[in-house]
Amino acid sequence: MDFIVEYLSFFVIQGEGGDQNAPKTFKHYQTLDRYDYGDSTLKSFLDGEFTRICKRKAERHPNTESAPTKIGRFIVEPGYELDSNPNYNTFQRLRSAASAAEFHGFADELVRLYMEAAAVRGGAFIVVHATPNRYTDEPLLFVLKCDFEPKIARITDEQNLISHVEMAISARNMKSIQYPYMPEDGMLEPWELKIHQASHARYFEDFLRFVSYEKAMPELMSEHVLTMVNEYMDDKWQGQTGEERLQEESQFEVWAASEKRSLQESWDQERVVAAAERLVEQQPNLSVAFKLGDVSVKGPLSEFGQSIHFATYNGRYIALIEGDAFEFDRGMSPVELLQPPDLLEVLEVVGRKKDKSGAGKDDLPY
Repeated sequence: MDFIVEYLSFFVIQGEGGDQNAPKTFKHYQTLDRYDYGDSTLKSFLDGEFTRICKRKAERHPNTESAPTKIGRFIVEPGYELDSNPNYNTFQRLRSAASAAEFHGFADELVRLYMEAAAVRGGAFIVVHATPNRYTDEPLLFVLKCDFEPKIARITDEQNLISHVEMAISARNMKSIQYPYMPEDGMLEPWELKIHQASHARYFEDFLRFVSYEKAMPELMSEHVLTMVNEYMDDKWQGQTGEERLQEESQFEVWAASEKRSLQESWDQERVVAAAERLVEQQPNLSVAFKLGDVSVKGPLSEFGQSIHFATYNGRYIALIEGDAFEFDRGMSPVELLQPPDLLEVLEVVGRKKDKSGAGKDDLPY
């Protein structure tokens, strides 16, 4: 993917953001046009980064809230157009700049907004207007933040050997904003942008106050499950209120609020499989993860009731996983040499465990 860089503004931010009262300042170093950029040392530093940023994968519903790469969407009130969003307007002015001087002025506005964000750290702040000419004539806007790298030394010559670089920057942990988001080569989404911030500090989420992000998959799926629980309660109690319903509602509330949740034993197999199918229809790649005793298991949610089964036997919980073949990785173990016994023989072993301990499932901690 080749880019034509039309304009680039380079700023340096000085001052640490750990102390909110610490002064933070910025300085404009240079704004380059297409010809200046072609002759600058920044070209070799950045050229590969534009493609890397565009190709970086982002999930609309990431697996964790702290995912480094996210897709954001501009927030507008119902009935209003996209140009009612301040962040969108700022980006559009930069994309439509007609000269290097005009681009510098709009980039200056952008860096001032960024300086108001929490936990701003020193480093290079670079705003770029670039076009992936092979796929589209529409320009992309890149906002890049490179933190200063401490204790960087550079080898100079055989006399001096090493010289200290006071303000070194690296692309290694570069934070970036790409607008518009390009889900496929040449396909632009004017309502969306992509951010990447490989840091615990949410710089860009704080900076872009009028951009929203989809919920992480665990939170989204939890909401769907609770919706199904409410449907189940309404269907079961048919508008009745009473002590039994309140107790059951309280049980589900405690379960939903717990970080380490136990098997509730409330729904039959058919209802659970149907609920899992509803979720998988919305998100085919969902997984189910659980821990039984000291053993952790993770597999596709779509396989629950198919090749993943839960059962009880003689007062013990059993997770049964079926398949055509085993596959092992990492270091070899003697388990790989096993001639598997019949399932009924294993169940006899499970039954003897219960008989020896005298404990049933009601005595298990969960």
